[in-house]
Amino acid sequence: MLETGLTALAEALAAGRTTSAELTGRALAASAEGEGPTAFMQVYADRARAEAAALDGLRKAGREARPFAGIPISIKDLFDEAGRVTTAGSKALADAAPADLDAPIVDRLRRAGFVITGRTVMTEFAYSGLGLNPHYGTPAAPWDRATGRIPGGSTSGGAVSVADRMAAATIGTDTGGSCRIPAAFCGITGFKPTMARIPRAGATPLSHSLDSVGPLGNSVGCCAILDDIMAGGPGAGAMARPADGLRLAAMTNYVTVDMDGTVAAGYEAALKRLRDAGAAVVETAFPEIDALPALNAAGGFAAADAWAWHRTLIADKGGLYDPRVISRIERGAMISAADYIDLMHARSAMQAASAQSMGGFDAVLMPTVPIVPPPFSAFEDDESYARLNLLCLRNPSVANFLDRPSISLPCHEPGEAPVGLMLMGHNGLDRELFDIAAGVEAALRPS
Repeated sequence: MLETGLTALAEALAAGRTTSAELTGRALAASAEGEGPTAFMQVYADRARAEAAALDGLRKAGREARPFAGIPISIKDLFDEAGRVTTAGSKALADAAPADLDAPIVDRLRRAGFVITGRTVMTEFAYSGLGLNPHYGTPAAPWDRATGRIPGGSTSGGAVSVADRMAAATIGTDTGGSCRIPAAFCGITGFKPTMARIPRAGATPLSHSLDSVGPLGNSVGCCAILDDIMAGGPGAGAMARPADGLRLAAMTNYVTVDMDGTVAAGYEAALKRLRDAGAAVVETAFPEIDALPALNAAGGFAAADAWAWHRTLIADKGGLYDPRVISRIERGAMISAADYIDLMHARSAMQAASAQSMGGFDAVLMPTVPIVPPPFSAFEDDESYARLNLLCLRNPSVANFLDRPSISLPCHEPGEAPVGLMLMGHNGLDRELFDIAAGVEAALRPS
């Protein structure tokens, strides 16, 4: 099994305690068994092994100075890679022309020396927080595989690839929770940046008003490293701010409705640990957020933006879409220009109100998802699908609407059902949120 943690792996490579060939070989072996064949759309076994061998040769010759060179990672199936077709989890793009160039974030990861082992399965066109894909299959979440439970979406295969040691980390996108929901359901860490921080070029869009590109990994530090590299930096980690001294708002309205007992217990235990560690955790309502369901009742930015991008493809290949995806995209056809402009104004007003109401806190806390991963059997009818999809997306989508960085950390005990604790920071202060989250992570760590 792969050692966890990008910093630990980099140190092991530098010290000669392991090699890229060994790490990559283990990742590829894991991707060939268990949930691996369902988690990946494509596995680049030969290419990954060749890259790993070349990097090992450079390191042995003293010519490899990049600390993360040789570490295996995976990427979501909506990022362009030169010479490969970007299918975005859909049959409708299966015969599209190969990409001419790597997406900027793919190029930056390659330049840092990461070995991309393959492309992971996702919800078709990223349009769901559940992770279900009827075309290519859906990997099960790590917890309770005897029952079979959803991994969360839309970065479903990516989260499973990290949880099952098929990759040291993965890259996804987040429009309404697509990095953080699967992180919570798979017991790992997932980060959504401020939208403008990471280039979105070369990624199949869902909503240009909401999309962001983010990492999923085994720790806050792993996500911080990948975030910095994708933003054009050298790969800086997080500098943990001690919990003692943090002022955190535990949001009491909107995000705590319909919590199941397991999540409620895990969330309350996490808040207690933070208080015990010296953090000032203030239970606070932010009533401006209660307007979100009404604002998004017609489909919101996601439906309107998706319809604008998909309408030509739907006219040509609509029969190849997942019916549960296309039905929501087509709602966007009914959103008028006036409706869209009204929504833009309402968003600006809510952003201004939340900047004032949340300004006195270092971060806002909430459960990432109010339920544990439902079983696959819960989605046999469309009504259950729609209800559970909205419930899973509800909490994380707050940060997307406000355009704030947000991170989900596991807060459950080892072996128990997965529960995510989400922190939402301030617009543009992504690196500060990583430092806060690293301090929270330390406080939550079992003693």
